[in-house]
Amino acid sequence: MTFKILVCDRIADEGIKLLQEKGYEVTKAWDMPKDELPSIVGEYDAVVVRSATKVKGNLIANAKNLKVIGRAGIGLDNIDLEKAKGMGITVVNTPQASANSVAELAIGHLLALTRGIVKGTVTLREGKWVKKELKGVEVYGKTLGIIGYGNIAKIVEKLALAFGMKVIVVRSRVYDRFVSLDEMLPKADFISIHVPLTPQTRHMLSTREFNMMKDGVIVIDCSRGGVVDQEALHQALASGKVKAAAVDVFEEEPPGKHKLLTLESVNATPHIGAQTKEAQLKAGTQVAERVIEELEKLKRD
Repeated sequence: MTFKILVCDRIADEGIKLLQEKGYEVTKAWDMPKDELPSIVGEYDAVVVRSATKVKGNLIANAKNLKVIGRAGIGLDNIDLEKAKGMGITVVNTPQASANSVAELAIGHLLALTRGIVKGTVTLREGKWVKKELKGVEVYGKTLGIIGYGNIAKIVEKLALAFGMKVIVVRSRVYDRFVSLDEMLPKADFISIHVPLTPQTRHMLSTREFNMMKDGVIVIDCSRGGVVDQEALHQALASGKVKAAAVDVFEEEPPGKHKLLTLESVNATPHIGAQTKEAQLKAGTQVAERVIEELEKLKRD
């Protein structure tokens, strides 16, 4: 039996090679318009996606022969998990592939905000010398509140402890808790968010939560767009309640002329948490291995 694999988003060549070496028929469809995928998906036994392809609506409804959905990455919010379950489709992902990369970006954003690295670079390019305006703070001895305790958050904790920070961990409702969110918010000098987007975590940081935070807190969001209520974040930044924020994710991507991007107190990146050579190699090979594992089970059964 030859399985047919539809790779909807580009993954590392090494991952494609693994699938082909198993004798599978692999279609590289990442250059195909997304609205054309539903017309061909019914021919395939497995699809492989990153975040760009949404395995929802017509795409999953037309996937009559689909047995496995492979997500090269962590978040599963671009997949209709309930529909997949009802259709008997196995969903696999690569939760550890990008953990180091995302954690390092979160810490990089933290340091950039505390030392004005972005403003320093921009103003120097403008021919300005704003040294006196860039008086920063040390992170040593400060308290970092981490929301979530998955693979990424655990690495963030280790890196923060290496800088001499104190760490308070909140395990969100999808985990058991270490401390409650309400207990952490008034204590943290910095807050870094690392939870998946689920109905329970959507807008888990909104007006109420920002009002509970310390005055002058710094917020780093390298999780998923929608976990933070970005309208409420904008209001907290504009009022000065939140001193600064780093944002790697948006509810709509690309965000266009998002109002957060008008604030000098915001550093932003275009969802690059997993955008490293190492993370992409691991994600591509690991998702291929997971898809192979599930399809080979079917052969044995």
